[in-house]
Amino acid sequence: MRRISWGLGDQAVSSLTNFAIGVVVARSLGGEEFGVFTLAWVTYTMALNLARGLASDPLTVRFSDVSHASWQDAVRQAGSTALLTGGVTGALALVGGVAFGGPIGTAFVVLGFLLPPLMLQDCWRFAFFAAGRGGHALVNDLVWAAALVPAMLYASEHRSVSAYILAWGLSGTVAAAVGFVQARLLPKPGGTRAWLRQHRDLGVRFTAENLSTNASGQLRMYGVGAIAGLVEVGTIRGAELLVGPFLALLMGMNLVAVPEAARVLRRAPHRLSRFCLYLGGGQALAALAWGAGLLLLLPDEVGVRLLGSVWEPASALILPATLSVASAGFASGGAAGLRALGAARRSLRAQLVTSAAYLIGGLGGAAVGGALGSSWGVAAATLIGAVVRWAYLLAAVREIAPSPITQASR
Repeated sequence: MRRISWGLGDQAVSSLTNFAIGVVVARSLGGEEFGVFTLAWVTYTMALNLARGLASDPLTVRFSDVSHASWQDAVRQAGSTALLTGGVTGALALVGGVAFGGPIGTAFVVLGFLLPPLMLQDCWRFAFFAAGRGGHALVNDLVWAAALVPAMLYASEHRSVSAYILAWGLSGTVAAAVGFVQARLLPKPGGTRAWLRQHRDLGVRFTAENLSTNASGQLRMYGVGAIAGLVEVGTIRGAELLVGPFLALLMGMNLVAVPEAARVLRRAPHRLSRFCLYLGGGQALAALAWGAGLLLLLPDEVGVRLLGSVWEPASALILPATLSVASAGFASGGAAGLRALGAARRSLRAQLVTSAAYLIGGLGGAAVGGALGSSWGVAAATLIGAVVRWAYLLAAVREIAPSPITQASR
């Protein structure tokens, strides 16, 4: 319970910080500029999911509840992998930004320089949770939040997309630097090759799974922008911000879910499916409660103060956004079980089905009904994904031998 509490606290800080950034940018910039900021944000999340698949996810699966020496060596290699991943994706963002030009291009150039330290900061968080030191992750995100205050004040004086990206990224860089002091180690130069070779069975599939998740989301945003315009992109992001505080719970649980599921698997394999059911079901119910609160208790006056002109169109998306998050919360229980089992092949297949449905529903809905149609299409796709993921988990659990195991490759 204490480890879970650290995860919730850490993600609460992280998600509420992201929520505050979104609110400030939405209020300071117009709908179109907020759409540009959203495109840069989803590009950052794509790089983040790539780094997690290659570095952080294998770290939490294989180096939770291990000796300190093993953890240190693994973190050095995983940190090196995260930095290199940020360097490669940052270079691609730079090239794309220069080629595209204009406000969008400038935003991507700024983002490109900041991706390497941002990838490392996220890796520190996963490393601390793998070691059962969630308090260190919480402190690191508090450092980011504290550094963000003066940085956002500076950005508010310039009122541009690039200024806000720079403020957010530089404050994250400060937190990444503090992570060196907390962990008392440095990434191992040249450790990436050994890490990728040793964990390619998980890394390749986890990366494909993470990228399919992010690519579908990114392509949806790009597609909505092409089909319905950047204002509709900003509307969708506005609805995401409204459910953002609840996502603190969902993402916080995800930080600790895989390490905790791995511990359950090692100590009492027969309890894994029950643990995942409580995890996913609890998150789904909490999401529905949050959405009901938004629909019934949030006055329009408060919404306008939060999101400005984005509020009115975004508020129409609360119901489908809530249903999407509830389905995602239930699916996360199944995902934690599959990853704890090392069932990367099944997990990947489930995610590919989910991503395909997500893209079809998101873009098909946008063509029919703009941001609202896209949101309902995504809600249906997320429900399909939850059903598929749980079907794969139950199939994998049936194959577990009654004796304790540490890992099962599927």
